[in-house]
Amino acid sequence: MITPLRDKILGRALLFLLMAITIIPFVSLFVTALHPPGTYPAGISWPETPRWDNFLTAFQSANMLELLWSSVLIELGVVPIAVLIATLAGFALGHLRPRGGNAVFIVFILGLTLPFEGIVVPLYYQMRDIGLLNSRWAIILPLIGLFMPFAIMWMRAHFVNMPHDLSEAARVDGASTWQLFWKIHVPLSAPALSSLAILLFLWTWNQFLLAIVLVDDPANRTMAGALGAFQGQWGTDIPLLCAGSLLILTPTLLIFLIFQRHFVSALLQGSLKG
Repeated sequence: MITPLRDKILGRALLFLLMAITIIPFVSLFVTALHPPGTYPAGISWPETPRWDNFLTAFQSANMLELLWSSVLIELGVVPIAVLIATLAGFALGHLRPRGGNAVFIVFILGLTLPFEGIVVPLYYQMRDIGLLNSRWAIILPLIGLFMPFAIMWMRAHFVNMPHDLSEAARVDGASTWQLFWKIHVPLSAPALSSLAILLFLWTWNQFLLAIVLVDDPANRTMAGALGAFQGQWGTDIPLLCAGSLLILTPTLLIFLIFQRHFVSALLQGSLKG
């Protein structure tokens, strides 16, 4: 009985340590954001007079409403299209398994090795040549392509583990391939689809490099990309910079907290296997 108790205590201590490591940076940002503008707080120290108006000042100075609308438009352009394409491709490669499917899947796996930093310069010239530079499309179209390798791998791993008995029974009843996909497999794939959508939402919202390289106007960037312009304006005002950073982080934290059960459900159902 001693060993299980010791293991339980060690496990909880490790979880507490990991939680502290995760939370402390956010606590530091929050406490720093409450200090008077223009000061340089030392460490994590609660101010004598918390300046809650720093969040309002940062919200107004960075034109957060305009940036929020821009981020929403970019999200609507990236996430639904990427999830749809990945679901179709994942179903084909993971369940239908056409000839040459493994070779195609290997090509997508190789796409995971391409870093954003290595292709941002070619993307810049490509967006310039087709006339999309400095527009939201310069962020939307590259992100859809860059997300495809992971998204297709995610959905293929899900469909590989789907039982073929369901498909055979549906075929006997006269279901076409499209009916098989839309009426049977898509409803059963809700956890994998929702978790993929959450990941793509977070990655799109936090996209910084493509936003600042391909778009000059901060009003057409993501909120994370607009942080560069905000930092240029308030780079020496640490409390306001921290307040702006927290405002940008808040939507992603809320989305993850609301849909975390779907994400965990997808992991437990084996959407990362295969």
